[in-house]
Amino acid sequence: MALARMSNVNLNRRLLCGKQRPTLRRANSVKPVCAQAGSVNVLLVGNGGREHSLAWRMSQSDSTKQVYVAPGNPGTEAEEKVTNVALNTSKHSDVVQFCKEKGVHLVVVGPEAPLVAGLADDLAMADIPCWGPSAKAAQLEGSKAFMKDILKKYNIPTAVYEKFVDPDMAKDFIKGLGANVVVKTSGLAAGKGVLIPQNLEEAFAAVDDLMVKKIFGDAGDQIIVEEFLDGEEASFFALVNGEESIAMAAAQDHKAVLEGDTGPNTGGMGSYSPASIVTPEISKQVMDEIVYRTARGMAAEGHPFRGTLFAGLMIKDGRAKLLEHNVRFGDPECQTLMARTQGDFTEALLQAATGRMQDVQLAYKQDAGLTVVVAANGYPGSYPKGSVIKGTDTVSGAKVFHAGTALNANGELISAGGRVLNVTATGNDVVEAQANAYKGCSQIQWADAYYRKDIGWKDVARFKGARV
Repeated sequence: MALARMSNVNLNRRLLCGKQRPTLRRANSVKPVCAQAGSVNVLLVGNGGREHSLAWRMSQSDSTKQVYVAPGNPGTEAEEKVTNVALNTSKHSDVVQFCKEKGVHLVVVGPEAPLVAGLADDLAMADIPCWGPSAKAAQLEGSKAFMKDILKKYNIPTAVYEKFVDPDMAKDFIKGLGANVVVKTSGLAAGKGVLIPQNLEEAFAAVDDLMVKKIFGDAGDQIIVEEFLDGEEASFFALVNGEESIAMAAAQDHKAVLEGDTGPNTGGMGSYSPASIVTPEISKQVMDEIVYRTARGMAAEGHPFRGTLFAGLMIKDGRAKLLEHNVRFGDPECQTLMARTQGDFTEALLQAATGRMQDVQLAYKQDAGLTVVVAANGYPGSYPKGSVIKGTDTVSGAKVFHAGTALNANGELISAGGRVLNVTATGNDVVEAQANAYKGCSQIQWADAYYRKDIGWKDVARFKGARV
């Protein structure tokens, strides 16, 4: 077993009052929670594949008593110790009241929007531990302009950029920088507000799409234009509380809809972990130059970060630059990480959320993990909904996480989104994990299914001795 952090404390130890070492209270800290094994109630916010995988992993934690998921999906409801709840999470007072009524010890927020809206702040006011940053700290994802300014101020390696509220000024900047640019919404666009033009004409059109045509709504009121970084992308995750950070396992995500990483970008068509491109040397560089500098910078700005810091990397010639930060677990990377995670994950997040980072344990299977996203045919364009899906509960050799599913009037499982299912498997190596995941996909009966057939292809090629 590979340990992300060494400790003499047993992975399955109980959380007992008075046993922890003293910890420095921060402005965004809450009172430590004392709980024995089997007594922690968790509220998980979200309804996608990421949230299903988190609920599944936390339900297996020794410390967990009950996981409530708001609103959840048919997959979360089927897990042991997991209950879906009809809770309006946009009404924070309702969330606080629910936590008090159910004796919730920890709230874990899956998607970014509730964090940007300040859910963690209102929970902190009620002294309820939350794994997720304050609204001001969540600007690292909620505003790319804010994020890029933090990177510049604290000397974090990233692409040259400028921010614009005027489309003509953006186009003038592009003329000077050349066609090799990336155009992004500053605001949230569900992971889709990034356009990569191939020439000047497409670059100008990208500016108009975001700022004039408003294809992503108000998210394009301000845009970022930055130099295009070439290399290989990877996803790096760390648990952060103030200036303390602990690295998690790295992964790689496939954004493009078609084989060979071609075609339009999506919310993610698959992922695998570990990612061989993230060497121990690169991991150290990322922690030293990106994660720690970001954490210290946010603390210095008066917005200390507490939650999962997701660093989207571009790696070239043994060095990583930051493409962007997200303030939560990635999707579908989270599904792959949860398949490899061992030990009491609920306990780890509870300790991190209450300022006991020195006691956090993260352990991973040495096995590789791989997730295939099964989408509705036509995604990310128009796609059908409502078609019946069968076989998800009898898949062998893989775990099926629900992402965009619902139940019809007859109680049948149906598609209800673009990315509908995540089929996740592990194996002794990436080749075996890939084979197991695709075997799982083949056991699902769904007429409208589409999925890439090459998830993990880069590391599969490396494993077989080919150059990528």
